[in-house]
Amino acid sequence: MFFASDNWAGSHPKITESLARHAVGFVPAYGAGDLDRRVEERFCEIFEREVAVFFVSTGTAANSLALTAVNRPGGVAFCHREAHVVSDECGAPEYLSGGARLFPVDGPLGRIDPARLEAAISRFPREFVHHGQPIAVSITQSTEIGTLYRLADIDAVAAICRSHGLPLHMDGARFANALASLGVTPAEMTWRRGIDILSFGGTKNGCWCAEAVVFMNPEQAHEFPFLRKRAAQLFSKSRFVAAQFEAYFETGLWLKTAAHANAMAARLAGQIEASEVARLAWTPEANEVFMLMEREVARRLAEAGAIFGEWSPPASEAGLMNPGEGLYRLVTSFATTADEVDRFGGLLR
Repeated sequence: MFFASDNWAGSHPKITESLARHAVGFVPAYGAGDLDRRVEERFCEIFEREVAVFFVSTGTAANSLALTAVNRPGGVAFCHREAHVVSDECGAPEYLSGGARLFPVDGPLGRIDPARLEAAISRFPREFVHHGQPIAVSITQSTEIGTLYRLADIDAVAAICRSHGLPLHMDGARFANALASLGVTPAEMTWRRGIDILSFGGTKNGCWCAEAVVFMNPEQAHEFPFLRKRAAQLFSKSRFVAAQFEAYFETGLWLKTAAHANAMAARLAGQIEASEVARLAWTPEANEVFMLMEREVARRLAEAGAIFGEWSPPASEAGLMNPGEGLYRLVTSFATTADEVDRFGGLLR
C-alpha cells in the first residue's frame, strides 16, 4: 500500500518498452535527432499551436529555468505561499536565476487569491528601485494540496498578469491529472487562458525521467537554449527523454494513466469518508488525498504496511486539526490498484 508519492511509482511498461526500442543504434545528439523533432511536433499538435519545447531532467529544473528565462535585475516572482517552487526547490529558482526572489501570496486551499496577488504586485512599483521589479506569476496545477485552478480561476490570475505586463507560468508537475479531472484540452488550460510558460511534467505520471519547459510563444524562448546549457540541463542523449514522451502521448496514454490515478484517489477518499477513525481534510480534485486522524492511528496503519506521509497544515487551513491529530497526505499513481486502496480501507475499518 504505497501512497507516499507518485514519484515512488516506477515506469509504465509502454514507456519502458519505448526506451528499450530506442536504446540501439546511432542518432544525432543534443536534440537533433528525428525522434526529438517528432516529439516536438507532437507537443505542437497537443497544444494546437506552435510551441517551443525544451527537455529537462526534473521539475525543479523546469520551474527554475522558466523563471530564469523572464528574470530581470531585482526580479520578483509571485507564487502561492505553499507552492512547490517556493517551499521545496531548495532555493534553486533564486540560484539559477542569479538572484530573482519569490514573493509568497496567500489564498485558500493552495490557490492564489487574486485580490491578494494584486496587492502583492502593487507593493513593487516599477519606479521604486529599492524594492525590485515584478517579473512573473507562477501557479501550480494541480496545486500542492491536490486542488485545482478552474478555468475561471486561471482567467482571474491571468487578467492581473496582463494588467501589469507580467508573464504567467504554470508548474504542471501533475498537469495531466489536472487535465483529466477538469475534462479540458491542454490548449484550454494554458495559452487560451493566458499561460505563457509551462513546466510540463511526465515523471509523476508514468515516465522514468521526462520533464519539459514549454513556451507558448516560441519568440520568448530565443535565449533559453543558452540558459538550459549553462544550467547543465542539455542532454547529449536526449532521445531517451523523447522516447518516453513518444510513448507517453501515443494513444492518449498520458491521460489514461492520469485518469486512473485520479480514480484511485476518489476511491481512496471514499474509504476515508466511510471510516470512523479518519476524515478528509478537504475534497481531493486530482490524485492527492489529505486526511486527518490521530497520530496513534497513523502509527498503527504504518505498522500494518500502509506508506504515507505527515503534512504541514496549509496556512489557510491551520485550524483543521483536533488535539492529538495529524494531517497526512496519500498520493495515488498509474500503478495504484483498487486492491491496494480497498486493503487500506480494510485497515481503517
